[in-house]
Amino acid sequence: MALDIVQDAMLKLADKYAEKPTEELPMLFQRILQNTIRDYYRRQKVRSTWTTIMSSLAPQHEEDDYDPLDTLQDKDNNSQALAPDASLEQSQLLALIEEALMNLPARQREAFLLRYWENMDTTETAAAMGCSEGSVKTHCSRATHALAAALKEKGVNLP
Repeated sequence: MALDIVQDAMLKLADKYAEKPTEELPMLFQRILQNTIRDYYRRQKVRSTWTTIMSSLAPQHEEDDYDPLDTLQDKDNNSQALAPDASLEQSQLLALIEEALMNLPARQREAFLLRYWENMDTTETAAAMGCSEGSVKTHCSRATHALAAALKEKGVNLP
């Protein structure tokens, strides 16, 4: 993972600062690398939070590699039956998450879904939304805090 972060930072340096004098590149690379590391850890923290929330959908006897998105069911998916109480709990939790998402302002909802559901990076999300990367980060941060507060208000406890 560390090599991926360094590679991403080098690509950003080459992409954005190719025309800069070579004596300025080490300092620019240092700053880009620091920001890329911070972005990586922020992204991991948010993903960890949402993975924890989604893991509450997992039956207690499942193995460690359980992915709740693999087993979410809709009306047409009859591949696996849940116990009635687990099914009710799952549908109630999904309804709460969906309601909380729908109550977000449109730009926050769009940024959140693109970043964390569609797994786009900040640059791709900014291009899709037609705004700056800073705006994407702001919208995502506000959406995450609003969703956490809304779910906590409904009795869903976050770690």
